[in-house]
Amino acid sequence: MAISRRKFILRAAAATALPFVDLFKVSANVRIKKDKPLEIEGPFKPSWESLEYYQCPEWFRNAKFGIWAHWTAQCVPEQGDWYARLMYIQGSHDYDYQCAHYGHPSKVGFKDIDRIWRAEKWNPEKLISMYHAAGARYFIALANHHDNFDCFNSNYQPWNSTKIGPLKDIVGAWAKHARNAGMRFGVTVHAARTWYWFDVAQGADKTGPLAGVPYDGRLTKADGKGQWWEGLDPQDLYSQNHAPDEDLNPASGGNVEAKKAYIRKFYNRVIDLVDKYHPDLLYFDDAVLPLNGASDIGLNIAAYYYNSSIKRKGVNEAVMTCKNLDEMQRRCILRDIERGRSDKIDPNPWQTDTCIGNWHYDVSLYENHQYKTVHQVVRMLMDIISKNGNLLLNIPLPGNGDPDPDELAFLNGMKDWMAVNSEAIYDTRPWRISGEGLVHSGSDSGNDGMTESDFRFTTKGNILYATAMGWPENGTLEIRTLASNAPGIVGEVTRVHLLGNGTSLRFSRTEKGLEVSLPEDKPCEHAWILKINGLDLARSEPVAPIPLPVQPAEDESIHLTPDTCMLHGSGIQTQSGSMTNIGFWDNPDDYVSWRVDFVQKGTYAATLEIATAAGVTSFQIDAGSGAVTVNTTETGDWNRFEPVKCEVNVESAGVHEVTVKPANAATWKPMNLASVLLIPLS
Repeated sequence: MAISRRKFILRAAAATALPFVDLFKVSANVRIKKDKPLEIEGPFKPSWESLEYYQCPEWFRNAKFGIWAHWTAQCVPEQGDWYARLMYIQGSHDYDYQCAHYGHPSKVGFKDIDRIWRAEKWNPEKLISMYHAAGARYFIALANHHDNFDCFNSNYQPWNSTKIGPLKDIVGAWAKHARNAGMRFGVTVHAARTWYWFDVAQGADKTGPLAGVPYDGRLTKADGKGQWWEGLDPQDLYSQNHAPDEDLNPASGGNVEAKKAYIRKFYNRVIDLVDKYHPDLLYFDDAVLPLNGASDIGLNIAAYYYNSSIKRKGVNEAVMTCKNLDEMQRRCILRDIERGRSDKIDPNPWQTDTCIGNWHYDVSLYENHQYKTVHQVVRMLMDIISKNGNLLLNIPLPGNGDPDPDELAFLNGMKDWMAVNSEAIYDTRPWRISGEGLVHSGSDSGNDGMTESDFRFTTKGNILYATAMGWPENGTLEIRTLASNAPGIVGEVTRVHLLGNGTSLRFSRTEKGLEVSLPEDKPCEHAWILKINGLDLARSEPVAPIPLPVQPAEDESIHLTPDTCMLHGSGIQTQSGSMTNIGFWDNPDDYVSWRVDFVQKGTYAATLEIATAAGVTSFQIDAGSGAVTVNTTETGDWNRFEPVKCEVNVESAGVHEVTVKPANAATWKPMNLASVLLIPLS
């Protein structure tokens, strides 16, 4: 998200999470409808040991590209993501916008924004048709966000789109038209963190004429007499029957009954969603599992979801995704990387989720023409699928449901590119290496510095597809990986085509590489794909490529960025904010490294651009001559980067590994790292 969500990840209490079966017994008095069952008959049980038998269905591995409508009432103000939270923070842009356009949050809260969401220009059938034409083979709808409003006919959340606002079953309509178009359908669930996320709705202005007047997050059903929401309980929406920042785990004390009710209701809503719409994909915007550390319902949901797919189809065709999974957990649930990518081929299928703009619609990005371009997205897509991943791309809709002209132009551009190149995308698998050149790009941006020397590989049967990220001025592409003496390359190249061009291309294969002469006319824009026949691909085992060393600039300075790094650990990843950076660095065992070609030895001045909002911490930077420990400063925001300076020594010229690691596991606090600049002092 535009603002880091790390601070709001559900915190595990020191005590063990309350057993889920016990929770069912104690919370029966808070039922809205009959409780959903704990289990459905089938082979999967709510344990990691049982879920390890999961196998990703072929439909997901074949589809490669999905489009997502991250669309709720937060799109009505058209101010971007997290509006429902930020409108309660005095001094923020969204607070000022709320006061100027709708009213002060003590009088007009987010519940009232839900009411004015009308979706009056929304045409799901037309939109799905455009998404399919743009190359998407699965479509994902947002079922609820952290704002806790269900976009479907919910039996357990009275604040939903069939009762308030659009008066439509948003998820149901999306599902119908996606499946009519032959697409797989999925949903995303984000409401597990409402407990913390809406804490600010309990507050009040600290200054000004309304200082101390409570915002509407503390309203109850009794306060609704004579109001438009009479009969509804705002606490069903805001879930603020607790002290601010109170741990959700019932074992930690506090308002235990409210915690149990919240957990129970969340489970009921998810299972209701699964039972009504039978999604092919179920995405949770949570670390490891929803409500992780407060309850074990995530394991129950996974087992129920997989078993229900088997019961309906005879085989498990369900895909469930979560974030920050370790190696074992990735065999049970698919890993989702938000606004980032894997730096290597993962043996387990995975997914990047990202957006052409902001998660919720931000009109300023349209007005300033700041969406991702087709050029950026197709390069990102080919990088991701070369590493066994899928791309899920959000096209944010305005509140009225009608995409703006730049979004329509983007979809048309994707349609044109896919018409030429889809053969190298659908139903393909990774090759023995993901690519050649800058193979470790981890950003979700296409501004990756790649040229005609950079390639990404996919395979289908005995065909190798090589995507060139640039068009050479001399008309010749050279793939060094396919040199005649390259180890592990079996067979002879017999034919080379350029997708979109029907003629065979002239080529030669030497010890330098496979040289291919391109036609004068480009068949498409942005990225160009060679179809290579003749190699015995089945005899090549996947190997992890070693990235090329980072080279100094002309002034001998060395700029280390997320796009050229190697990430080590289960959680750390690249992400986009005000700057592309390395984030989600919650685990003190995770670290980042670069291979650097130092042209001279000696002392280097190091400047690291770092953002922290969790407090001061310390890290170590090592250029091969001993680690230097450095303290960070508190920048107050995950997107506010400030320089931290030190000096490092390099004992000899040549290629060395530069690492940045936590200095002390016991005191480590997360930080975001945007870049490292090394300048020789001697």
